Amino acid sequence: MKPDYFLDTNILIYATSLAPDHAQKAPTARAWVQRRNWGISTQVLMEFFANARQPQHHLLPTAAEDFVVALARHRPVQPIDKELVIEALKLRNRHYLSHWDAAILCAARRLGAHTVISEDMEHNRDYGGVTVVNPFLEVRTGQ
Repeated sequence: MKPDYFLDTNILIYATSLAPDHAQKAPTARAWVQRRNWGISTQVLMEFFANARQPQHHLLPTAAEDFVVALARHRPVQPIDKELVIEALKLRNRHYLSHWDAAILCAARRLGAHTVISEDMEHNRDYGGVTVVNPFLEVRTGQ
């Protein structure tokens, strides 16, 4: 299955976190996670695991691992290989991105997703065929 969307780590964190300061973004993030037409990368799986285990998220110790296993089994997952890393470094230089964000965009493109759902990059910007959408802009601005 070729996904239409690629979810960045922050969407998964907001969807699962029990932290009070994430409560406003949680419903939007959960709505994205409940969709069927999205994928992720091995980078996102590892970033999620590392971040979700932080105490501020109030998750049970095994919850982050269980979620990663479920995602790996039921979602398209793009591996990060050496070719993708080199491609990401070129994209990073072309668009002045962090290498992590560039790897997300390259993984999304390779998976066939046309849109990355993230709050970490410029909203509505097209990065070589992959557009970033920040689903929280309305939450922040009240529009």
